[in-house]
Amino acid sequence: MITSVCSPNLVAPRSKTGRWVPGKRWLPSVIVAALLPLLTGTAAAQDDLPQHMEKARAAAGDLGARLLADLQRAIDAGGPATAIGVCSTTAPRVTAEKSALTQMRIGRTSLKLRQSKNAPDAWEQRQLENFEARKAAGENPASIEVGEFTEKDGKPVFRYMKAIPTATLCLGCHGAQIAPEVAAKLHALYPKDRATGFAAGDLRGAFTITAPR
Repeated sequence: MITSVCSPNLVAPRSKTGRWVPGKRWLPSVIVAALLPLLTGTAAAQDDLPQHMEKARAAAGDLGARLLADLQRAIDAGGPATAIGVCSTTAPRVTAEKSALTQMRIGRTSLKLRQSKNAPDAWEQRQLENFEARKAAGENPASIEVGEFTEKDGKPVFRYMKAIPTATLCLGCHGAQIAPEVAAKLHALYPKDRATGFAAGDLRGAFTITAPR
């Protein structure tokens, strides 16, 4: 009779002396040996999480600082209407450059979109909603972030999001009171725009980063 490998009574064939050792159970050792690579691999991956977080945090911080600087220069040069070009053309180009430099996919997303191509996926949607809850609970929006190892499209990845608080200089295009000429330009570029009505400090959205594991 063949004994099932799932049987708790499975015994070792022979002892070191070559004799049978009746009743000696060895299945637990087999299971541990089989699972050990998986367990140690998981532990190693979790040990890498702080390094992934640091790299993603730095990339998001650098990109945010660059975009704010470009935006401020455009506003100083020609007001909010001129600054629209920074968000519509400069930001995608700079983001693509940063993605290539860091070998991470970097983007921006929000619960209130200006461009539909930036719509959040299911994971990003959950994090954005959680960010709003954390802000409502009193957490400083500037420090809200999340990072974890997960799967995307069936592949293991590291994912990270960093909240983007609404800065004062953004209100000319994203605030509750927008100049008519700015509103007209926004409507021409983004007829389905929902990214208005913000106040300073509101969560405008988040940087979202995906990197291979």
